[in-house]
Amino acid sequence: MGGMTDHPSRRDFLQSSGLGLASVSALLAEAGQPYRPEVGKRVRIAVVGGGFGTQFQWHEHPDCDVVAVTDLRPDRRARLQKVYGCDTAYDSLEEMVAKARDIDAVAVFSGALDHVKHTKMCMDRGWHVVSAVPACFTLEEAAALKELKERTGLRYMLAETSWYRQSAILARGLHRKGAFGRVFYTEAEYYHDRGDLKKLAADKKSRFFDPDGSHSWRWGFPPMHYPTHSLGFVPGVTGERVTRVSCLGWGTEDHPYLTDNEYGNRFWNEAAIMQTDKGGMVRCNVFWLCAAHGERAQWFGDRASLYMDKGGMHETQLRFRTKGDTPTMFDLPEQSGGDIAVPRYWESDMLPKAMRHSSGHGGSHTFISAEFINALLQDREPEIDVYEALAVTVPGIVAHQSANKDGEQLAVPQFQAPK
Repeated sequence: MGGMTDHPSRRDFLQSSGLGLASVSALLAEAGQPYRPEVGKRVRIAVVGGGFGTQFQWHEHPDCDVVAVTDLRPDRRARLQKVYGCDTAYDSLEEMVAKARDIDAVAVFSGALDHVKHTKMCMDRGWHVVSAVPACFTLEEAAALKELKERTGLRYMLAETSWYRQSAILARGLHRKGAFGRVFYTEAEYYHDRGDLKKLAADKKSRFFDPDGSHSWRWGFPPMHYPTHSLGFVPGVTGERVTRVSCLGWGTEDHPYLTDNEYGNRFWNEAAIMQTDKGGMVRCNVFWLCAAHGERAQWFGDRASLYMDKGGMHETQLRFRTKGDTPTMFDLPEQSGGDIAVPRYWESDMLPKAMRHSSGHGGSHTFISAEFINALLQDREPEIDVYEALAVTVPGIVAHQSANKDGEQLAVPQFQAPK
C-alpha cells in the first residue's frame, strides 16, 4: 500500500468540523502512550527481511540503534544496510541467532509462513519481537505463539497497520469517549486487486515468484488468512473479540492462482459475517480480485457513526443519529455532523520529534516503530500485544474454514491473557 495523503492543518480541521480546541487536543492525546526519554536506556534492534522490512523507522527513534540485518538474498541485505545505515549483516537468521551478542529485539519481516517459526527462534534466544502480519497461519501456531510469549515473558507486538491508521485512531478516541454510544455493527474491508491476470501468471519477476521461478508464499494465499488489515479496525477500536463467524468465498476455475497453489485455496475473495463477545456484528471482506483498493472501515453506534474516507466519493464523515446525541465534547449543538478532517495524529507526543512525519499505510509505520521501542524502554506490553495479535488473526483462519464448508457458522477459539 502507498503512503498517507496530506491532511488539512489543525486550523482547517477546527474550521471544517466545528470542534473546539480542547476537543482536538483531547483527541490527539488518544494516539497512544507518550514517548518519554529514558536516561541511559537504548534498544538494540535487528531487522529480518529486506522487502517490507525496509519501510519502518526504527533508526529514527532517538533511543534505538539498528545493530544487525539479515535476509537470504544479498540484494535485500544490501538494501537493509543502506536504509538503516547498518554495518553488520548476516546471511541468514540462523547465523544471526548463533553469532550475534548485541541484540535486544528483532523486527521479523520474513515471509508470512515463517513468522511463528522465526519469532520462536528469536524469543528462544532471549530477544523481544515485533512481527509482520499475519501473526500465524494455523490455530496450532496461534496456540504455540501464545505459549511462547507466556513462557519467555518477552515482549511481542504485531505490526498491524490498520490499528494506527489516522482514521482508526480517531475512531478509537471517539469510542473511548462514548461518542458512538453502543457500537452494534462494523464494516471492515481490505481490497488488494491482483491486476492483469495474464501478467500475474507470467511475470516471474513479481513478488508472487521466488528468484528461482517457483511460486512464493503469496501465490494463491487464502484471503481470510490475511485478515488483519480488516480486523484491525475491530479490536483496535472497540476492543471486541470475534466469537462466531460465517464466511463465503468466490473463485473461478480458469486461473492457476486458484487451481495450482500449495494451500488448496479456491477463492479470490472472501466475505464474512462475524459476531462479537459484546453482541456486535462485523462484516469483514478480504478481496484479491476487484475494482477497488485499500483498507477502510465504518462504525455504527446507537448514537453516532463514523465513515472513513472513500477516495473520489466522500471524505471522512461523523454523523449523529439525532441532534440530541451530539456529545458535549463537540461544540455542535445545532448540527447532526458531516464531513470532518482527520487530525494529524503523527504530530502527537506518542512519537519522538524526529518521527513526527507522514509514513506508509495511512501514517501507521512511524506509530508501529515508536510503540514497539517505547514499550521496551518503558518495560510494558505493546498496545498490539500477542493477545490483540491473535484477536485480529484467528477469526480469519476460522472464516476460511467456514468458506470451505459453504458458510457454516463456526466458533472462534479465544486466546486471552491469563487472569
